[in-house]
Parts: sequence; structure tokens; C-alpha cells
Amino acid sequence: MSKKPFYITTPIYYPSGDPHIGHCYTTVACDSIARYKRMQGYDVMFLTGTDEHGLKIEQKAAEQGISPKEYVDVIVDKFKKLWSYMNISYDRYIRTTDDYHVEAVQNIFKALYDKGYIYKGEYSGKYCTPCESFWTESQLDENGCCPECHRPVKFAKEEAYFFKMAPFAERIEKLLLETDYLRPKTRAVELVNNFIKPGLEDLCVSRTSFTWGVPVSFDEKHVVYVWIDALSNYITALGYENNAHDDYAKYWPADVHMVAKDIMRFHAIIWPAMLMALDQPLPKHLAVHGWITMAGKNGESEKMSKSLGNVVDPFVLGERYGQDAIRYHILREMALGADSLFSNEIMINRINSDLANGFGNLVSRTVAMADKYFGGTLPTEREGADIDEDFRSVILGLRSAVDGFVDETKIKQALETIFEGVSRANKYIDETEPWKLGKDEAMKPRLAAVLYNLLEAIRITSALLAPFMPTTMPKVWEQIGASAEDVSYDNLGSFGVLPANVTVHKGEILFPRIDVDKEIEELNEILRKNMEAAQAKLSAEEKGEEAPAEEIVLAPEITIDDFAKVEIRVAKVVSCERVKKSDKLLCLQLDDGMGGRQVVSGIAQYYAPEDLIGKKLQLIANLKPVKLRGVDSNGMICAADTPDGVKVIFVDDSIPVGSKIR
Repeated sequence: MSKKPFYITTPIYYPSGDPHIGHCYTTVACDSIARYKRMQGYDVMFLTGTDEHGLKIEQKAAEQGISPKEYVDVIVDKFKKLWSYMNISYDRYIRTTDDYHVEAVQNIFKALYDKGYIYKGEYSGKYCTPCESFWTESQLDENGCCPECHRPVKFAKEEAYFFKMAPFAERIEKLLLETDYLRPKTRAVELVNNFIKPGLEDLCVSRTSFTWGVPVSFDEKHVVYVWIDALSNYITALGYENNAHDDYAKYWPADVHMVAKDIMRFHAIIWPAMLMALDQPLPKHLAVHGWITMAGKNGESEKMSKSLGNVVDPFVLGERYGQDAIRYHILREMALGADSLFSNEIMINRINSDLANGFGNLVSRTVAMADKYFGGTLPTEREGADIDEDFRSVILGLRSAVDGFVDETKIKQALETIFEGVSRANKYIDETEPWKLGKDEAMKPRLAAVLYNLLEAIRITSALLAPFMPTTMPKVWEQIGASAEDVSYDNLGSFGVLPANVTVHKGEILFPRIDVDKEIEELNEILRKNMEAAQAKLSAEEKGEEAPAEEIVLAPEITIDDFAKVEIRVAKVVSCERVKKSDKLLCLQLDDGMGGRQVVSGIAQYYAPEDLIGKKLQLIANLKPVKLRGVDSNGMICAADTPDGVKVIFVDDSIPVGSKIR
């Protein structure tokens, strides 16, 4: 039987700067929904990508003396590494510089022109370069600035093509007000009152003042305006008007587009108008979320911004707490449609309360008691009690409730529901007092029943959490003795799936409790330095000066004799794989010119194994061997700490392996 298709998309990200945790919400949220739908048995297509054209990119590339394509290639690589690190399971990645997309956009533009929806005219008005948006005077904010980013706009006048919006106004108003297309519904009234009721103005869809864009096929001095270009990705990625893919009939219309509120207007008004003009079906749902904000001056919240220096590096957070803790925190804090305030204290308290004291404690206590009282394997002789039925009914009700919230793109509520089950399991421990049962041999059958019920509760809650926290949950299943079949979606509606004589395996602490005061102090210092560096850079740019270099503090001096003790050799990576049960470690097999060796390195969040195979690097060859996560490591590879993360120091391929570096 064929699987039912499910298509979910993030917006394609504009690579004008390094990615930060503010970029993560949409992608992590869509990834979680995609994983949940796969678990339910759907044939999922999860699309993300990058929107790479526009004046801002052209300007930034010129400032660095490189081509726009070279500029975006670097940023796109950073986005992909972040998605890999955050365990994002996208099925397709589209770049608007991809040849097939360029071809399709030209065909779409020409089709709209041939249908009479696009015409040539002259544009004069206010233009926001960072947002790539034109605005009327009435749409500007109280300071005459862009209503989205609140930065200054410039007067622009040039020949341009326009897309007629008025023919679609009535249909779009009904779409927003009379259907469940837009989530949350409260956003619909805002859009109708601000943009449709005053009269939809025709949209400028081409530019002649810059060249970094998709050329209009029949008038090449024009490039396609970024939103026609960018919005089309959702269908061009499936093969619409191109031959690169052939999935359009299968997956369109999209089940869910998810976007942040600053680009809601384009997806709720312009995108449906384009599809209506093309006579194509409309997406089923547009889910609009808020921003991850931070406390600014006078305690007021402000959007995360690279220019403000208040961004939080997800690699830094992930190294300290693990990717899943970060995924959980940002998903748990944001209700659909609302902003979410980020602070170090909120994050750490959430990790401690829910993950360390809640779920992690439930797993460790249950496994430890099964190990202590039964040597790890539960006996099959059991005695039940009335309280067990109430407990089971709560746990068995979780799946359908979570299903509903995922279908409504209410991830915060889905996680709250799962953790209600976790809290009920911890309360069940307090109610049954297994430590007392363990003191009486006659009560061992009752104790076995209690522990089995707890293991089943962990099986169900962990499987429901797996789409949201995909790295950690397999470790849980190993500890509770669950197989892949035990945690399948179908089995989450049943109690008693684990083997009657299930065997547990004590493992590492899943979420160590964090010292709040100490951790906040350290994270605040990192943030302070980031903000100072950003402010210094902005000040230097305003004065036309070179940005100050980051302060470098050297370690204590050593002598040449000290240095001579370190032997650095050239080695080549023969093979590489991830270390099991570790998010940070890679195991490298090296040709060192001396018979070969194995080295374990903590660079998994920065490099995929295939990125290293065949590369030559610098090896500390005489380092004392150690075991890392039970794996032998005979040496250390040289790497550098950079603003973009850890970078391995590679050497020229012409240098023979085994060569000594001095």
C-alpha cells in the first residue's frame, strides 16, 4: 500500500550573515513535524534552502571583493553545517542559484506576463534594501522607516515590471478569513485590515539597478524581483516548469508552509495571488510563528540581530548542553504566533526542570531500580493494583493528543502534553514507593509490575519525544531494553509491548543538572563579548575604519626545548565515522607513514565524516593514548578556533604522509 504524501517547507533563508539560534526555530519545528509524520507512516517531503539573490547580497560581496556566488557559497555552507549539527532531516535543499530554479522562475515570470498579470511601468517609492521590499508612504512606520526591520528606506525610481494584485483581493480575503489556511487565525484580520482593505497595490516584480538575480528572459536588463524568485521555490523544487525533479503531482499542494511573522505578508497575500494567477492549487496551511527575542534596554524585548550583537551561537550552546536540549528549549518556549523571550536563565531552568529533573530523572531512577532489585531483568510474575489502570490510561491517551497538536502545528502544546505524561510517571513512583516494596520479598511481584509500568511509560513518552529530540531517545531505548519495533507508532497505542522479562542497561546520565548561577555567569560573559565586538565593528564601519581585531591572549611562554617535545606529523584520513553514543566525536583512521593509527576528535558538529576522507592534516603523533567514550585514540589532530567554529588545519596534498612539521 502506498504511503500518503506530506509536504512541509521552511522559508528559504536569506544568507546575508552567519546563522544563529534565531534561524533555528522554523527549521527545527518543521524537522520535528516531518519526523513525526514519517513515524506515522507518511511519505514526507521536507524542503528547506537559501534565497541567494538581491541587492544586499551584491553589495556585501562587493565589499569583500568577491563575486556574489562566492559570497553565498560560504554562507550556505555554514547553514548546512548548522542543520547537520542540529540533526535536521530535510529531504531536499534548494538554492535560488540552482540552474533548474532559474529556468523555472523565468518560465513562471513569462507565463504571468503572457496571461496579462505582469506589465511594464516605472516604479518610484520607498525601498528597504535589507528586506528587499518596496513600501508605500502609508505603510512606513512612525519614523518613516521600514515597517518590518525599522531601518531607513531609500527613494527608488526605475523602470520595472509590475504584477497585478487587485484581481485576487477578494479571493485572498476569503482565503484568510473564511478558511483555516492561516495559523493562528488572529493574524488574518491584521493582514486584511492593513493590506487588503486599503486596496492591494500592484507589486513591483523586477529591478534594473542591480544584476544579481534571475534575468527576465524576454528583457534581460531586468532581473526578477526577489519575492517572485524566492516564493517560487516551493514548486520549482518539485519540478514545476523544469526537468530536475518530478514530484509536483505527488506532493503539491503543500500541507504546511511555516514562516516567521516578518515574511507573513508575502506568503499570505503575494504567494496565493501568484498561484491563483498560474491556476495552481493553494497550500493547505500557512503556520506563522513569532521571533525568538532577547531582553534589551529597560528590560524590553528585541529581536535577535547580528547587528545588535545579541545573537546566540547554537554551536556554543550545543557543545555545553547537547543539540536535543537546545531543540527542546526553543520548541517548548514558543507558542504559535507569539514571540518567545530567550535568556540564559530561562533556558537553563527549562533544561533542569523538564529534562534533568523530569524526564532524565524518570529514566535513571527506573533503570537503577530495575538493576538494583532484579539484576536488570524483570521477572514475569507480577501483581497489579487499581492505581495501575489510571496510570496506564493517562499514558495511553498521549498519542492521540499529540497527534492533534502536531496536525495543528502547535508544537509547544504537543511537548507540554508529553511532559504531562512524564510528570504522571514521576508521581506514580511517589504513589507506589518502589523502594519500600523492594525491602519485602513478598512484595517483589508488585514491585516488578510497578517497574514494568514505568518502563512502558518511558517507552511511549520517549518515542513521542523522538521527533523533537532525535539524538537522545535512541539512548533511552537502549537503557530500557526497547527494540525499534517496540517504539513504532502503531505500538504507542498499546501497553505491554516490552518483553515480559525485559532487561535494562544502565547508561550515561541523559541530561546532567546544570549549576545555574555558574552557567549564567559564563554565558553572560560570552554574550557580553559578542555585543562589545559587534558594537565596536559597527562604530568602526560608521567611521570608515577597519574593525578592531579580536584580543588574543597567549599562554605562558615556553622554550624551544618544550616545543621539541611535541612531534607533529602529516597524516592522511583513510576513513572516518561517527563514534556511537556521542554527538561530538569522530573516529578517524589515519595513514601516518608509520603503519597507521586511530584518532578520536571532537569535531563531529563541524565536519561530516565524508568531508575529511582523503584530506591531509597535522597530527600530534607522540601524545599519550587515551580512551574517549571507550574508543582508543592515539594522537590528536590540529585545529583552530575561529568565529565560525572549529576548523581543521589541512596541509598541501603534495607533502608526503609522515613528514615532520617544524
